[in-house]
Amino acid sequence: MHTTFPRLLQKHASERPQAPAIREKEYGIWQTRSWSDLAHLVEHIACGLRQAGLVRGEHMVVIGANRPRLYATMLAAQSLGAIPIPLYQDAAAAECVFPLNNAEVRYCLVEDQEQVDKMLEVREQYPALSHIYYDDPRGLRNYTDPGLGALDELVASGQVFAQNHPDFWREEVDKAQPDDVAAMFFTSGTTGNPKGVVHTHRALIDRAEAGASFDKLNSAEEVLAYLPPAWIGQNIFSYSQWLSCGYVVNCPESGATVAIDLREVGPTYYFAPPRVFEGLLTSVMIRMEDAGWLKRTLFHKCMAIAKRFGPDRMDGKPIGALGALQYGLGNLLIYGPLRNTLGLSRVRVAYTAGEAIGPDLFTFYRSIGINLKQLYGSTETAVFVCLQPDHEARADTVGVPCQGVEIKVADNGEILVKSPGLLKEYYKNPKATAEVLSADGWYHTSDAGFIDAHGHLKIIDRVKDVGRLKGGANDGAMFAPKYVENKLKFFPHIKEAVALGDGRDRVCVMLNIDFDAVGNWAERRNLPYAGYTDLAQKPQVYQLMLECVEKVNADLAADALLAGSQISRFLVLHKELDADDGELTRTNKVRRGYIGEKYAVLVEALYGGATEQYIETQVKFEDGRTGSVSATLKLSDAKTFAPVKTAA
Repeated sequence: MHTTFPRLLQKHASERPQAPAIREKEYGIWQTRSWSDLAHLVEHIACGLRQAGLVRGEHMVVIGANRPRLYATMLAAQSLGAIPIPLYQDAAAAECVFPLNNAEVRYCLVEDQEQVDKMLEVREQYPALSHIYYDDPRGLRNYTDPGLGALDELVASGQVFAQNHPDFWREEVDKAQPDDVAAMFFTSGTTGNPKGVVHTHRALIDRAEAGASFDKLNSAEEVLAYLPPAWIGQNIFSYSQWLSCGYVVNCPESGATVAIDLREVGPTYYFAPPRVFEGLLTSVMIRMEDAGWLKRTLFHKCMAIAKRFGPDRMDGKPIGALGALQYGLGNLLIYGPLRNTLGLSRVRVAYTAGEAIGPDLFTFYRSIGINLKQLYGSTETAVFVCLQPDHEARADTVGVPCQGVEIKVADNGEILVKSPGLLKEYYKNPKATAEVLSADGWYHTSDAGFIDAHGHLKIIDRVKDVGRLKGGANDGAMFAPKYVENKLKFFPHIKEAVALGDGRDRVCVMLNIDFDAVGNWAERRNLPYAGYTDLAQKPQVYQLMLECVEKVNADLAADALLAGSQISRFLVLHKELDADDGELTRTNKVRRGYIGEKYAVLVEALYGGATEQYIETQVKFEDGRTGSVSATLKLSDAKTFAPVKTAA
């Protein structure tokens, strides 16, 4: 492999000029760009950017949802040897200042008026941001800020330049080498400033091709690009693999239309974090609870058959003539229509990653005929480290090392990775680079885990988070907070969980209810509520949470390693944890340390044996205003179980 992303674009445009490359839904109609059309657009943007002064080695920020012209701008920047940096579109202006300053960014392309306003606010703190281009002109007619311009104008000037210099773009693309920097992704670190992860064309394309080879992907695939482009998971699936394989990427009209667009597109290759699969299943179960008796009975009977035969059928194991007949009937009546309703009827390969997925959730999708699998990777590894082969998908592992990857487990249980897809460096941070990349090429993942007897990798938690209980009956017992949190989040009524216990005598947790799921549950029981805070503190909801917690405790009691991590006390928070309030990262990972400090009064109440505690918390609204939410929270005890002794 000796290529770059712009060369891959040129290859597709040359070999299959009229084949569809990317679609966008606009005003309810899907608009298609061919590879030839896309190549011309990239050429014109590249020529416009060169005229505007963008030079080789310079960084350019791109902020917005998945849009064809944003993708084209990333390719245009790479054509000139510049380095695109996608940033999260829901990040506040203050969060953008560090990445722009760190990468000395002068140029950015944003999607719309919301992002323009954000960049103009950023420019007050970082005046070096001299050029701001926008894709969608709505609402921007009267903006006269210096350096602000429409992408249309850039394209028009680039088109004139290209006509006068017909060889310019191709000559610029030919200058690039596979080991040149292709992109930079800022990690949404749970502590401190984010780090810029630098990746080369070679690393990203190698991992894209390794993943494509593993699952036999080709140009006939259809993909829906709906997750943030700043997340490397979305970037790999809808950019790196898109250009590597030449399949079609479909961009939804908006976040609100994703479910509808998913059904219209019917992707063959699908990627979503567990929370998306949880949301889909929750919506199905809510609808079924509201259905008539006959439909509900038929659904549950067919799902029992699916649970019995579906996973074996998906794993290629025999299920017998009777099993095949029963499953076939269920497929005709329930599973097929359900897959169609979810928009997953054509899915050949579906992946989930980012967090652990609940066994019941995982089994549900595989039971109804969706080839859902797990993968393991990170921003620093260009995603693809481990993948689950067909017929070997299990909820408790993340797969086997894929092509070119070596894995070993350090003495402290940390997973070490050697791969062609490793980061080149953390930008301007040699100290952090040296901490994760050893001299002999091993990357320290900071994840704790082990390789099981079948060669599959199992992840327990972050190494730094694996702690010990201190004092009490479980003195010295291992405590893996993420493992406990994930077990709680496997319940559809629990959206987030924060487990505490390292250095303490017992484990306590703070919970967020899933407002939609618990709201529906409450309505079916004629339980009135006046909003999230009111619903979260209902005695009936606490009883529901208690049942979930005690089921987790029963599971933990059967785990010899983590039986001491059973939950002694819990509370339900008065507000949802939110990235805008600093409680979650932009990829929805819990910032446990920050939450422990912010809610210190609740932590002390949990460990002090209090039965209730008043709290008032400042929150940030979507429009930038701030306010406060207050409540007197209940604190409850939970039953713990004696460790289950396994037979020798």
